[in-house]
Amino acid sequence: MPIRELNHFFVRALDLEATRRFYTDVLGFEVMPRPNFPFPGYWMGVNGSIQVHVGPSDIPNRKAYYMGTADDAADGQTGMIDHVAFLADDPSAFIERFRARGVEFRPRHLPESNLYQLFIRDPNGVVIELNFFGITDAPDWGGEDYSKMERVS
Repeated sequence: MPIRELNHFFVRALDLEATRRFYTDVLGFEVMPRPNFPFPGYWMGVNGSIQVHVGPSDIPNRKAYYMGTADDAADGQTGMIDHVAFLADDPSAFIERFRARGVEFRPRHLPESNLYQLFIRDPNGVVIELNFFGITDAPDWGGEDYSKMERVS
């Protein structure tokens, strides 16, 4: 009975429309059909697969609607989850898109794994990691060489 894949993650959005625009305009997700829940929101994904659910954070009864939201739940950060990662293709297209939209990103390269990563934050402070495998050279994209970072024991 193994877990096969990530189905989705839910973001309590500080600004619902800004969050929708981020995932659609910046990451290229599409808005998908969503059941008639008792609160507004969006389901978004790619290639017909829903990957992100979004609902407003500061609404009445949020504790009843959102299973992971206590009365004292923090807003605006990722909490105990450090980041959410997606596999992606064409890092140069994402870099162009980020630059065109003024989205700050932090690149990282792991040469021994042929992996290039881009880290960004959504409008709610959730860190999104994009992983691009098969990258043997990242000529002008910049970023840290992860293999050369200070080691902690």
